[in-house]
Amino acid sequence: MTPITDTFVLVADDCPETRGEVPPGRGDGPTVPAIQHELLAARPYQLTLEDLIFETHVRRLGLTAAQVRSRGAAVRAELFAKPHPCLRASPLTKRYGWGAHHDASGRIALYGMETADYRRLAAAGPGLTVVKAMRTRRA
Repeated sequence: MTPITDTFVLVADDCPETRGEVPPGRGDGPTVPAIQHELLAARPYQLTLEDLIFETHVRRLGLTAAQVRSRGAAVRAELFAKPHPCLRASPLTKRYGWGAHHDASGRIALYGMETADYRRLAAAGPGLTVVKAMRTRRA
């Protein structure tokens, strides 16, 4: 998986929120967007997209830390044998009002669309690529 660097993903044009909202869970456990939000909120600029996808997958499988240590390489290889979408297609940027910044090393942080940091990153300074999240509905 090629790392995405120096990129800011804006909230989708048809996002129903006006601020970053924490994705809700379901009765049977957390949803993928809820897990991704929890990971990125707790560890800004520590996870790459590949790390985020892997850690989300591990949590969804319910693997323990010991199982990840012993089988992690095999689980990772199987998971990444097929392509995965970037955060432009994530409910975090499409539905819940979060912008996603990938730094020069590809590590990610979230910014609520109501924040000054979101507006600063959206202004696209030198060396930063700004892209919009994918729309949920056709224009």
